[in-house]
Amino acid sequence: MTQEIFDAIWSLRKNSTAAYLSYVDKQGFPNTRAMLILEHDHIKTQYLSTNTSSGKIPALLANPKASLYYCDPDHYQGVLFVGDIEVCTDAETKAFLWREGFEKYYPKGVTDPDYCVLKLTVHKGSHYHGLHNTAFLPEELEQPP
Repeated sequence: MTQEIFDAIWSLRKNSTAAYLSYVDKQGFPNTRAMLILEHDHIKTQYLSTNTSSGKIPALLANPKASLYYCDPDHYQGVLFVGDIEVCTDAETKAFLWREGFEKYYPKGVTDPDYCVLKLTVHKGSHYHGLHNTAFLPEELEQPP
């Protein structure tokens, strides 16, 4: 992997305010949801927050295979992370992602039973830009080339 691709992947990861979560529902159909990104310091493990009552939760519990896609549509560039999602309801993980203003969605605060965290453990990925796809393993993004 070149330094340019390494930097582009990290830039997309750090500068995106939304990512697209894809998973397979209980009927076997693909689903994609735009998700708010709140944590930007990890590649191998990525976190999202959502409602425990969301339809995503039963689907992800039944089949944890999922992907996150970050993109810059103005420059035809994107990065895909593929892995397994864990639905986290423990206090420590929920507190890690909690932000001021979440009370609007979770009126009982960080302990609200309708608040949970999705933790994606990345197994592989690919970067697309300029008609080129570059496959990578998350370990390749821990240290610059």
